[in-house]
Amino acid sequence: MRRRIAISLALLVAASGASLAVRAALADVGEAGLVRIRGGATTMVEGGTGAPDFAPLLTKLAFHWDGERGRLECLALAPSAAAGAGQSGEFDTNVMYVTGPVTSANVNGSTAVLIGTATVTGVGAGEDVSFRLAVGRGGPGTTVVLRVSGLVFREVILEGGISF
Repeated sequence: MRRRIAISLALLVAASGASLAVRAALADVGEAGLVRIRGGATTMVEGGTGAPDFAPLLTKLAFHWDGERGRLECLALAPSAAAGAGQSGEFDTNVMYVTGPVTSANVNGSTAVLIGTATVTGVGAGEDVSFRLAVGRGGPGTTVVLRVSGLVFREVILEGGISF
């Protein structure tokens, strides 16, 4: 009898653990089984503005996808002062702003891709400009690649994170 109770308790504990693992794995799956993708981060663009100046660029990135609709907001900031000058580390100039709806998204392993159209101001300005945002899951050190207006921004998260 004691053996049956011990076996029953062991099976109950194993089943509870498996249930918790499944719930954790599905934490970002919505009501209808739709995958949710979301993130908010401060990133640094690899190589900044590129040659010849290589001015640093930081972005304020925010996006979400609920399985049916979503939104992207990305503000790129650069310092107004030249490298080596006082206040050259202050990111106070809006060089680009991308804002628009996410119209589709998919997850493949540890990468999510969000696609949509945006209004872009500053560099690459335009209306109804297609964008593609590829993101990894995680926090600082996680990579993001935004393709918009024929430009490619490879970014690394400094603060914040992405989940899906």
